[in-house]
Amino acid sequence: MPTKWLARSRDVPLPWMERRLPFEGGHVSVWQRGDVAAGVPKVLLAHGWAGDAQQMRALGDTLAAAGFDPVLLDLPAHGRSSGWRSNLLQWVRALFAVTARFGPWDGVVAHSLGAMALSHALARGLPARRVALIALAPPPWQFLRWFAQAMGGSESLAAGMRGHIEQREGVSLGHFEPAWLGERVEQPTLIVHDRGDVTAPLAGSETLLAGLPAGRLYVTEGLGHRRLLSDPAAMRQVLAHLSATPSLRAI
Repeated sequence: MPTKWLARSRDVPLPWMERRLPFEGGHVSVWQRGDVAAGVPKVLLAHGWAGDAQQMRALGDTLAAAGFDPVLLDLPAHGRSSGWRSNLLQWVRALFAVTARFGPWDGVVAHSLGAMALSHALARGLPARRVALIALAPPPWQFLRWFAQAMGGSESLAAGMRGHIEQREGVSLGHFEPAWLGERVEQPTLIVHDRGDVTAPLAGSETLLAGLPAGRLYVTEGLGHRRLLSDPAAMRQVLAHLSATPSLRAI
C-alpha cells in the first residue's frame, strides 16, 4: 500500500491527536480533537480503500464546529494503522472493535469501500443513530468480475475466487450486495454520490436506496469519487442529516 508511506510521514495539525487501539495483533489508529468538550455526540468517520483518516478531516472539523465529537479511523493496513494487507471483512471487524471502545455513535460516516464495510456492520447491529454513506463502493462480487475480465478470465474464474473467499471468511458475499443491505440498515441514511463517478457507479447507491426504510440520496455533478469529501455543499448535507434538520433535499 504505497499510500501508507505518505500517511505515516504527514504532519497532522493540532488539535487532532492520534490514539492507538490494539487490534488483531497490531493496532488501528484513531484520531480525535483535543478541544472537544466531554459528553457531546460522537460521530465515527471512515475512509475508503487506499485512503486514510486525514481525508475525512475537513468533514471532521465541520462536525466539531457544529458541536459533535468526530472520531476519525485509519482502517487496517491504511494510514498509521499497522499492517500492509487487509480485506473488507477485517474492516468490518475493525469498525466493531472501535465501536466497542468509543461508541455507541450518534452518527457514522464512511466513504467508498469504507461505506460498504459500514453498511454491512450496520446490518449486523453496529449501534448508530444516523448514517451517511459517501460514494458507496460496488459490492465485492462486482470487483471479482472486473478482476477476472481484466485478467482475460471467464465468469468461472470470478466464481472460483468468490467461493474461496466465502469459504475462508465464513461470510456470503451476497451479504454485501446493496439489495441485501438495504433491507437491513434501519437507521435514517443519507447517501451522497456523484453522477459521473466511474470508480463506484451511482447504480449501486440507487439500489441500496430502494431497500432502505429511511433513506435519502443527494446526487452531485462533476465531483467524481473523492472530491465529494471536501465539497462544502456535500459537507453541509452530511451535517444537516446528522443534526436531524428537515432541510435535506432528496433526489
